[in-house]
Amino acid sequence: MCARELELDERRLVCGDDHSFDVARGGYVNLLPSGAEARHEGDTADMVGARERFLAAGHFAPLARAVTERAGEFVAQSEAAWVADLGAATGYYLGEVLEALEGCAGVALDASKFAARRAARAHPRAGAVVCDIWQALPLRDASIRVALNIFAPRNGREFRRVLEASGALLVVTPSAHHLQELAGPAGLLSVDERKEERLLAELEPELAPVAKEPLEFELRLERDDARSLIQMGPTARHLGPGELDARLDAMSWPLTATAAVAVWTFRPVG
Repeated sequence: MCARELELDERRLVCGDDHSFDVARGGYVNLLPSGAEARHEGDTADMVGARERFLAAGHFAPLARAVTERAGEFVAQSEAAWVADLGAATGYYLGEVLEALEGCAGVALDASKFAARRAARAHPRAGAVVCDIWQALPLRDASIRVALNIFAPRNGREFRRVLEASGALLVVTPSAHHLQELAGPAGLLSVDERKEERLLAELEPELAPVAKEPLEFELRLERDDARSLIQMGPTARHLGPGELDARLDAMSWPLTATAAVAVWTFRPVG
């Protein structure tokens, strides 16, 4: 990709060198270089469907509110600013932020075309792009006021490049006891004990942490809720449907589980 600016021409994005990228019927644009694959394996159609079902039920609404409130600290209500969701999946959190901040527009970036198709519908003021978060982002320098990175891969150098000097990166990571009531019986992958260390290593020195807010809330899960929750995450790649159903059948429902995360705020350095 030549990295020149793109302009919308009907159903295509075109640059001055006449490179063009079609807007898919699903409303997203695929900006992965021809024949290239993203370093991170994006969500499958089944994973996206499970995520959409789970989030639409409102289980993670307290987290969406916390992210929205923090985003609002950096954007005035009527201000025309851009919000980027980096590793957006279905664009649920981006949609909630844009709904609360009326002057903003947003873009969802994800490696999965299935996720991008859904994210393109997350909000009327949102667009969606398929790209590799670990490579150069298809965003202008200093164009983003608030970037969201929620349970997603990180690229500190590129995140810093696209953020305005007055902007912020909001990162959400799971705590060690996140969903612990479900984790053991259902065979969820454990949270890396060095996750905070890895987070800082991925973002510093380009971005500096200025706040870390712990957030916990209860989830009341029926069996189908728990199945969707498991199927939307990385455990879905390690448990076959039969094994997952067997584990869920052995549990008592409904189940109360604790969502435990940290909401980080990072600011650009330099």
